[in-house]
Amino acid sequence: MNKPILVVDDNPDDVTLALEALKKNNVVNPVVVARDGREALDYLHACLEASNLEQSPLPGLILLDLNLPRIGGLEVLRRMRNHARTRMLPVVIFTTSKERQDLIDCYQSGANSYVCKPVEFSDCIAIIGRLADYWLKFNVHPPLGAS
Repeated sequence: MNKPILVVDDNPDDVTLALEALKKNNVVNPVVVARDGREALDYLHACLEASNLEQSPLPGLILLDLNLPRIGGLEVLRRMRNHARTRMLPVVIFTTSKERQDLIDCYQSGANSYVCKPVEFSDCIAIIGRLADYWLKFNVHPPLGAS
C-alpha cells in the first residue's frame, strides 16, 4: 500500500507547486493537504483513531511549512514528536525560512530534514522528486509502534 504524503502549507501557490512536482515525478502515493497546523494535527489524530490503519494509514512523508496559521509548523512538529505513534514519522521542513534559529529549532525538535523552498519551478520539481524517492522508496521506516 502506498502511504499518503501529507503536505502542510497555507500558501495555495506552494501547494499547487508541490502537487504538480509530485505528479511530474510520477509519485503515485495519495496526497493529503492541510492548510494549517490544526488541520495537520486533526488529520494525524483521525489516522490514529481509525480502527484500521490499513484504511487510514499514517503518512509515509510529511512536507511541513513553518509559517502556518492557527498552529505553526514548529509546534506541529513538537506535538508529533511527543506522541508515541507519530514520533518517528518522516518530517521534512519545506519552508522559505533561511533563519538560523528556525533551522536549529526544527532539528532540535526532531525534523528529519530542512529544505528551503526553491524559487525556480524546475528546482522545486527536482527537489520534491528526490525527497519523495528517498523517503518513500529508499528509506526503511521503523516498524509501526516502535518507539
